[in-house]
Amino acid sequence: MDLGEQQSDMRITAVTCVKNEGPFLLEWIAYNRLIGVTDFLIYSNDCSDGTDDLLDALAERGIVCHLPNPAEGRNYQMEALKDARQRDIVTAADWIWIADVDEFLNIHAGDHTIPALIEACGDPQAISVTFQFFANDGIERFADLPVISQFNRSHNPDLWCGEFAIEVKTLVRKDFPLQYFGAHRPFFRGKLAAEKRPRWTDGSGRDVPHRFLVAANPRRIRRFPARGARAFATLNHYALRSLDSYLVKNDRGDVNREHRVFDDTYWRERNDAAHEDRSIQRHMPALEAALAQLRGDPDIDALHQACVARHVARRDALLSEPGYRDMRETLRGANPLPPQEEALIAALDLAG
Repeated sequence: MDLGEQQSDMRITAVTCVKNEGPFLLEWIAYNRLIGVTDFLIYSNDCSDGTDDLLDALAERGIVCHLPNPAEGRNYQMEALKDARQRDIVTAADWIWIADVDEFLNIHAGDHTIPALIEACGDPQAISVTFQFFANDGIERFADLPVISQFNRSHNPDLWCGEFAIEVKTLVRKDFPLQYFGAHRPFFRGKLAAEKRPRWTDGSGRDVPHRFLVAANPRRIRRFPARGARAFATLNHYALRSLDSYLVKNDRGDVNREHRVFDDTYWRERNDAAHEDRSIQRHMPALEAALAQLRGDPDIDALHQACVARHVARRDALLSEPGYRDMRETLRGANPLPPQEEALIAALDLAG
């Protein structure tokens, strides 16, 4: 059986953790189905916007598997990933894709699907795809429209916050010699013999750097140089979205770690709008049709609209507080350069 035949019935399971992501769920699910994801394992915790109700309805229809996050401590994502490893929906999959709801795999190869990416990379055991952080670019109001249609600008793809090495997320084949899943990459045993190490590529089908492969450098265990790494795929990361949604996100906290705060630095590091990239919008006609099909179910549509209404209501409630009004004004006036680049320019000016 050749690779093309294998791809026709390939099972790809996406695993994610969510908290108050209701307005954005249908787009993420519809998009991932378009690019080849066949199954979804979604963990939720402490939702107050109806995310869990929407997921339950989707689960009843066989579209996703929805579970409460099993975490008893603070590290929600890692405990969920430990649980996921034992689930049939993961063990029966040919490939596992671990990503967040604000991350969209933008495939440039072939027919722009995950099987096309795997084929372009030579069917390795893991493919790590480099982030590209998409800026808010002055969009203030939340709109119930696909995120990928609204945000089109990012940092220079090869340089982020003065760093040439940029974070990745990783597709993992079922025969990867897994010790455990990380949020950004899998890990194998440190003493695994060299000949048993997995074949692992970047988004251009090149072998990943050795020190990344063996997790030898703590500062580089989830990143490597981005230059030349996106020939076949980019990971579009919409961490900010609209200013409205960013305020709600800041109030929510982090689904992955309790009490983590998104401050001005987080915003500025991801709001560099120097580069335009609309390539992912090749999927818009198919995505709009897929969303219309999902929302053609009256119950799904009503639950989605309830999430949207709660998202907007939370925005309004936050803006009744002086602290959040001050935060909005601070972000509106924030320097568009990341802090690291601002400091570098200042140092160069002094040196000159």
